[in-house]
Amino acid sequence: MRHTRIYRTVGLVWFLLTVAAIVYATRLALVVAPTEATMGNVQRIFYYHVPTSMLSLLFPYVNFVASLFYLGWRRRNPMRALTADAVAIASAEVTVVYSSICLLTGMLWGRAVWGIWWTWDARLTSMLLLWLLYVSYLMLRKLSATGQTQTLAAVLSVFAAIDVPIVYMSIQWWRTQHPAPVFGGGPDSGIDPSMMPAFGWNVLGWAMWGVFLLVFRYSLERRRQETEQEAARKSIEGSMEIAQ
Repeated sequence: MRHTRIYRTVGLVWFLLTVAAIVYATRLALVVAPTEATMGNVQRIFYYHVPTSMLSLLFPYVNFVASLFYLGWRRRNPMRALTADAVAIASAEVTVVYSSICLLTGMLWGRAVWGIWWTWDARLTSMLLLWLLYVSYLMLRKLSATGQTQTLAAVLSVFAAIDVPIVYMSIQWWRTQHPAPVFGGGPDSGIDPSMMPAFGWNVLGWAMWGVFLLVFRYSLERRRQETEQEAARKSIEGSMEIAQ
């Protein structure tokens, strides 16, 4: 009980710090950061699109590692396997959230700058594929009626993780519609130093939000697992009493 209160307090403090960081980052992005000379105020989407794009490539690897642990523990240590599975499903849901924001902000930016909502560019297409893979992962978890749902989902996550480096490298391997990397894309890449605080705070704020969502969803999944285990235990005990 004491540990529960501590966890709740830490969670509340983290949530409040997250809200404060996002509010401050939003002020920097929309008010303080200078207006970009070429695109004008439309460029301010950058402060949301790029951080969410970065994070949408990070959380898939949380899912990937957790899935590997599940596959390794599912027979040797079922309790640990359930813990890893809870991390896997939580990180998959967070991945869908961030990749959805990435695609939506990218479409808004593309409509304003290119005049089109969508093009089958290498980066856009590989990112859409990543989103579809994790939506499929969640649908499998929700709709599969087999006793091997977690195992099938873990295998799917391995294939989904393969798409992550393809998304990341796509704008270097194929020069299509999407711009070159903002950072590390060559001698003219990067942003003005006056824009860095807005960018850095948005990366921090949205990363904190993602961690909060991950831990919150993990705790809900663990509670669901424990409820199912308790119900199964009572059902077995009831069957044994009837048999006696």
